[in-house]
Amino acid sequence: MGELTAPSKGTLDPEILIWCEIHNFILATNNRRSMPVHLTDRLEQNCHIPGIFILNSKLSIGQNIDELILIYQGSFDDEYQDKIEHLRLP
Repeated sequence: MGELTAPSKGTLDPEILIWCEIHNFILATNNRRSMPVHLTDRLEQNCHIPGIFILNSKLSIGQNIDELILIYQGSFDDEYQDKIEHLRLP
């Protein structure tokens, strides 16, 4: 079960980024097209995003999760703030 206050399916990307900022959540998404634009918009408004990870469509869900766990274990606080990172190639 996900976070109870998480945005519902169909929530617009800018609203998702606002939620991530308020709740200090890093976003994992497959949205390669518009998320960079929305991140830029938020930064231009002097807002911050804990980070965005673009999932690798060539990896299985389990492999993407394994990558995220590895990143989590080797990261320090705020390392990915205001950044978009792409998960590795298979």
